[in-house]
Amino acid sequence: MATMIDSLVTVPRNQRATVFAIEWERLAQPEARRLRELGFDEGVGVEVLHRARLGSGPIACRIGRMTVALRRTVAAAISVSAND
Repeated sequence: MATMIDSLVTVPRNQRATVFAIEWERLAQPEARRLRELGFDEGVGVEVLHRARLGSGPIACRIGRMTVALRRTVAAAISVSAND
């Protein structure tokens, strides 16, 4: 069963989730292109690996076999459902 979570920013560390939607219009064109090139799209699995200790730092997540660091503003545009 999947539980809705507001955005990738709210996913706890070491938890897996599935991308539900991406608000492409909230992102600058280069950021949106980068996300697509990295494989971010609806239905893709992600896992939050690490968060910066300061509230505004990046979030490291795994998508496929890659580890990717995302700015919090970018992660906030990614809606996910938690994998229970």
